[in-house]
Amino acid sequence: MSTGVELLAPVWTHLTQLQPARAEGIYFYDADGKRYIDFTCGIGVTNTGHCHPRVVRAVQDQAARLIFGQMNIVIPPVTVELAAKLNELTPPAIDRFFFSNSGAEAVEASVKLARAATGRRNIIVFQGSFHGRTHQTMAMTTSKYIYRYQYQPLPGGIFVAPFPYSYYYGWDDDTTTDFCLRQLDMLLHGQTAPDETAAMVIEPVLGEGGYVPAPTRFLQELRALCDRHGILLVLDEVQSGFGRTGRFFGYEHADIVPDIIIMAKGLGSGLPISGIASRADLMARWTPGSHGGTYGGGSAVAAAAASATIDVLREENLVDNAAEMGSFLMEKLKELQAEYPVIGDVRGRGLMVGVEFTGPDGKPDAASAKAVLQNCLERRLLLLVCGTYQNVIRWIPPLIVNRDQLQEALHIFNEALNAAAAA
Repeated sequence: MSTGVELLAPVWTHLTQLQPARAEGIYFYDADGKRYIDFTCGIGVTNTGHCHPRVVRAVQDQAARLIFGQMNIVIPPVTVELAAKLNELTPPAIDRFFFSNSGAEAVEASVKLARAATGRRNIIVFQGSFHGRTHQTMAMTTSKYIYRYQYQPLPGGIFVAPFPYSYYYGWDDDTTTDFCLRQLDMLLHGQTAPDETAAMVIEPVLGEGGYVPAPTRFLQELRALCDRHGILLVLDEVQSGFGRTGRFFGYEHADIVPDIIIMAKGLGSGLPISGIASRADLMARWTPGSHGGTYGGGSAVAAAAASATIDVLREENLVDNAAEMGSFLMEKLKELQAEYPVIGDVRGRGLMVGVEFTGPDGKPDAASAKAVLQNCLERRLLLLVCGTYQNVIRWIPPLIVNRDQLQEALHIFNEALNAAAAA
């Protein structure tokens, strides 16, 4: 009997065949009422949990007043309100906002702004990055070949520097940072001169690349390097933003100020909205009409959801909760690491935590990660893998999660580790 799923394009991969009848908080529910713990969070989207009542109410109220007002024609008041709320969260100098629909669109906007503002063309990204699936952002993405498989040729002017992935190199953070900075210096001398380099684009915590936090000193040295050469520092906060790391934005852990901030995912609690934030002097160099889009900034419903999301994150102290629950989660996962040698590394910031599986030979163990993931799914705990070798299980619970809910998930994870080890 047909379920209609066969009508969907097969280019999508599917973690499960679950078709949720409804969702609430950290849970999905199927048509029979079975409950599933969702620690995928829509890949970092539903930071306020599924169907948060305040977000739902904001969407319903806005839909009754204004659904859409095209930004080139009118200016939706709720979009202005959203910009004002974001302006309270960004550094004082970061006070101009451009909105679009997806993370990839926001990354593209940041590249166009950087090139327009500097008059330069080249962009430096970092190994393991994920910046999107459009042609420009595929050229910037290096976490897995599948994201750019058979789509060559891609846009040029993109150069890749090593990311300070200490566990991969087998070094401490200082040694890794020094090595990656030397390699970056070589790139600037050998491949793209500073005066033709518009921007460096980096995730403060690698997302698809394995949930790897950039060491604080590395980000600080990048800031200083960019300042010396007039290169713009662009922080891709698509997955790490909006409280995920225990700060509103991931770059705050390094006490730096970027030139451009890219945001999406957690901004809208599930409605499609993204944006970039930058300084007024940079935005003033962006020729009017040289960038835009039909829906960017014009979806009043998405803007209302984003505005309500910010209110919920702030007023319900979800950023602090992410920091507290993230520390608890890391502590318990490291206890499991001591018990299961296959867990090579536990790392992360806030509720953006990766568990890397490594074989006895020290090589990535994707098979064990897949087996544990499958055992979790059978017990109705939804997690995802990531990393270039697909050997990292990532924990992305909604920021509303509490200690009891984490304990339940950790108990299932322990059972899954046992089952995988016994197989």
